Amino acid sequence: MKPNFNRRLFLRGLGGASLAVPFLGSVQERLAKAQGLPAAGVQPRFLVMFTHYGCLTDLWFPAKSDGPLEASDLEATNLAALAPHVNKILMPRGIRAMNEWTFDNSNPGTAHGQGNDPHTQVTGTFFSCEPVTPNNSSPVAFNDAKTNAKPIGPTLDHVMARQLNSSGSPLFMRVGGRSDNEMSAISYSDAEVQFPGVGNPSSAYDTIAGTFLAGGTGGQTNPDTYRVVAGKSVLDVVKADLESLERFDMSQSDRNKLAAWKDLLRDTEKPLVAAQCTEEMALTLNLTAENISKASGGGGLGGGGDTVAKKVTDTLDAADIYSNIAVLAALCNSNNVIFLKYPGNYVFSELGITAENHGLSHRIGSANQGGDCVPGVNDDLETIDRYQVAKFAHLVNMLDSVEEGDGTLLDNCAAVYFQEMSDGQAHNLNNLPIIQAGSCAGYFKTGMAVNCDDVDPTVGNSSGVCGPNGDGNIGQAEIRSATSTPFELAKAPINKYYCSLMNAMGVKADASGFPAVGGTQEVTHFGRFDQTEKFYIGGGDDQPVTPPEPDISDPGEFTQLKA
Repeated sequence: MKPNFNRRLFLRGLGGASLAVPFLGSVQERLAKAQGLPAAGVQPRFLVMFTHYGCLTDLWFPAKSDGPLEASDLEATNLAALAPHVNKILMPRGIRAMNEWTFDNSNPGTAHGQGNDPHTQVTGTFFSCEPVTPNNSSPVAFNDAKTNAKPIGPTLDHVMARQLNSSGSPLFMRVGGRSDNEMSAISYSDAEVQFPGVGNPSSAYDTIAGTFLAGGTGGQTNPDTYRVVAGKSVLDVVKADLESLERFDMSQSDRNKLAAWKDLLRDTEKPLVAAQCTEEMALTLNLTAENISKASGGGGLGGGGDTVAKKVTDTLDAADIYSNIAVLAALCNSNNVIFLKYPGNYVFSELGITAENHGLSHRIGSANQGGDCVPGVNDDLETIDRYQVAKFAHLVNMLDSVEEGDGTLLDNCAAVYFQEMSDGQAHNLNNLPIIQAGSCAGYFKTGMAVNCDDVDPTVGNSSGVCGPNGDGNIGQAEIRSATSTPFELAKAPINKYYCSLMNAMGVKADASGFPAVGGTQEVTHFGRFDQTEKFYIGGGDDQPVTPPEPDISDPGEFTQLKA
């Protein structure tokens, strides 16, 4: 699918004058700067896929942790589905997330974060880098702080969307439609305010459809788009804006280019209009009413959140439909910040697995700590890992199939696959398995693994404990050490990667370096702390957290990731 239409021309919502700007070098750069966009004038898009419980790290990470990647590096791992896109892949290595739960949380010397829960505090903090409230100092206690704690600040998706989307909100889709509680929620619009997003693909699709159905009101499309869809000449629609542009201070060379461009547009107007963000494009993405209904729980597939891996067509399952909606949203520019969250506590019965993924990640078939390995548990975990990577590969492939500007839609995106933790049994947050596709309009290196830490990270030991027949036991003393990466390795703060992503997207900061609406500076700070040990908060159980002053030890972005 290679549309011959540059969707920026109509869907940026910047007015008709922006039509010619990409062709005029003397005008483009100053307008892009005024809009806070990259020099090419493209508004990049940020897409996230998020899954729970980590992965088998030693089968996920390539042996090469720094340097150019080849297809063979990925083919030797559970990332094999991404091998065809290796030249557009960036693997930021050696990164850790914040607020790690520790079984021994009795004092600051042994604690790596709060003592609420190995999931509640991790998911609440993952995209906020903020402590959760109320606080718990007893890591095995079942109380309100364990099950109902929320971060004391907003998450990355909302911080970015407030500057990048006219609605101020991200497109946040819960794949499979399940509702999240505090033990799995990752999106918060403000302190302690969980953002539910949408779980029904029909609802998500309807919000995008307003950008291409004549008379629609959704998204950021300006009224001129609808006039062109109805067959009106592009030049007639933007006549006044072009006349204003022609009065702009530009070089004679650019005036000649503008005149030539107008002539070219008259000659090519029909194919230009045919390949817009249209209902036909949605159908090309397999977003038919029938497929959306099946992915929404209709068509005999069962209800609610039980449709992640079930077939919609011979080649697509329900999860792919959510991804295709994400691609449509990016294509139509209806949202520049798009999150796809997969469910926790899910049974991948469609893959021949009979136990839910949380218990399998513990290796013992339940959420308890320590015990005998479940027979075949590593095989089941590898099946889940490969399935989830295949879902990300599908998203990447669809983004890369849409032509945009001098490249593809993927080239103007940062599509990132994040996982809640590294290994699901150890619950460790260092050595996070992160993989990015797309350079975000040329901001990032691609075709590379880049170690962001001072020392070379390992691939971990995830599959080294449980044997194929269930032989193996994880004792209480081995809860961290058995399958984790050593704590002293791979701990460059994730805050810096978030700063990289925000700067790539054009998010601005105030004089403090923290992102702020109306800011003019680069983002150098995000969250409350950038060292997981600082998240330890002493005191009794169920105590509210008084927001501490931010303490960012290592401000700035990961410059080594920049192109």
